[in-house]
Amino acid sequence: MHETRIPAGTYEILLRKEGGHHNRYKKRFEDIHKGMLWLQDVPNFTWILIHCGNHDDHTSGCLLLGDTQTENNKSRGFVGSSTNAYRRVYPPIAKALEEGECVEITYTDFDPV
Repeated sequence: MHETRIPAGTYEILLRKEGGHHNRYKKRFEDIHKGMLWLQDVPNFTWILIHCGNHDDHTSGCLLLGDTQTENNKSRGFVGSSTNAYRRVYPPIAKALEEGECVEITYTDFDPV
């Protein structure tokens, strides 16, 4: 636990309108927040969200948004400009979901087999 990653695959995204992250983001992003971006049917995972964060301590498998990254291989790494990226990426996805569109995300595993 906390040292894993999402398996490669395509996952539907829904809005989660309850829980701790939702309540915090409702206050933090009151101008745009409609619910957390929540990945569905991820094998061996529950409550996988797309949110802000800067390093692996900020996630247990969730996708952290950012505009920059450093040392993103086998070491701790750092995701930069996470809040700015979230403010840019979140609104069109939330709007599409609210309008009833199906929204999916695809994870790709680039590690050698």
